[in-house]
Formats: sequence, C-alpha cells, structure tokens
Amino acid sequence: MIQSFPMSHLRRIPLLTVCLLALPVLASDHAPPPVQPATSFAAVEVHEKENVAIAAEPYDTKQKESIFRVDYLAHGVMPVRIIITNNGNRPISLRDARILFQTAGGDRIQAAEPEDVLRLMTRKDREGGKVPLPGPLPPIKLKAKGSSKEIEADFDAFEYGVLVVEAHTTRAGFLFYDVSQLDHPLKGAKLHLHKLRDADGNELFYFEIPFDKYLQSKSRDMN
Repeated sequence: MIQSFPMSHLRRIPLLTVCLLALPVLASDHAPPPVQPATSFAAVEVHEKENVAIAAEPYDTKQKESIFRVDYLAHGVMPVRIIITNNGNRPISLRDARILFQTAGGDRIQAAEPEDVLRLMTRKDREGGKVPLPGPLPPIKLKAKGSSKEIEADFDAFEYGVLVVEAHTTRAGFLFYDVSQLDHPLKGAKLHLHKLRDADGNELFYFEIPFDKYLQSKSRDMN
C-alpha cells in the first residue's frame, strides 16, 4: 500500500490483489471501479515535464462508497481513490512515497491502517448514533455496523498497493483518511504527495491536488 511513511512498512498484499487494480470491474458486489487515465478526473495535477499525472477522487457519497463492505463515511473516514498515470518511457517508484490529506487549516493527516479504522469505529459504536425523540423521552442510540474482517477485506481489495508505475501505465487504488474531526473535510483541502522517484532515484516535484476541483465539478453536475 501507499502510506504516509516509507514503503518498507508494507502490509502483506497478495500479488493477485495488486494486479486486479489495473483490471476492469468483475462481476462482484465489492469490486474496484475500472481504471481510467488520471486526466479523466476533475481533481488532477499534471506534470508535463515529468510525464506524470495524478488524480484524487473522494468517495464522499453513500452511492459511491457502496462498493465497500463498511460505511466508512458514517465513521468519519474518507475513502480517496488515487489514480497515477505515467506517460513517460521509464517507470516511477512510490516505494518512499508520502501521500497525506492536507486540511484547509494546513494540518496533514496520514492514511489510516485497518486497525486505525477499527479503533475509530469502536469509539463510534460506544458513543452510538442518536435518534432524537419528542421530549421528555431520551434519544434512542443506534449502533454502527462493521467488523474487523470486513475492514480487512476492503483494504485487501481496494487499498493502493503498487510500488512501481510502469511506463505508459495507469495504476489506481484507495487510501482511507480519518476526517472525523472536520465538519467539511474536502472544502479547501488538498491531497499532498511527495517522495515519488524516477527510474534514476531522483525525486519528482511534489503534487498538491485541491479537492475544491472535485467539489466544483460535483456542483456543476448537480446543476
């Protein structure tokens, strides 16, 4: 996976799972969406000289996140799909990549591990959702749904797990960010990527992808 720390800390990811990230959607209730070039998405940054384009597509609606087994949005977790297109003639490495969710206030959030999501979910479950009732009746508490097995299954199937993007290739996958403390997590926020390297080990210029581009596109689609 691509995390916000060196890639040597990789979790175990089956080779088949990694390969499936580049394949069309199969007949499944929980299958990755088709892979398209990064320039197909609204929130994209293109580095012409480096022949690399990177897009970020938040899964911020119930309809979009229905591909997952868990309702992450209900637990304050934002799934973000990362799409990286290498239009150059040589591969690029993400072994040391840092991919951070940068809030409107400038704070940077690391991508979550399954255990981070489970801790957040457990805390939410303890608090419970509350359904208000006419006074003086107390509110009804609703327990959120989700399990460690479902979270692990989602991470295995969807998490970005590619260390190298080959020449003239697009790779895609998801990272999950804890935005539970943010009222409007995407507004003014960016996806910040650095420590991507070319085939000679030279660091590429960093990428900052504003989520406002996505929000503007979403707004236009609704009008």
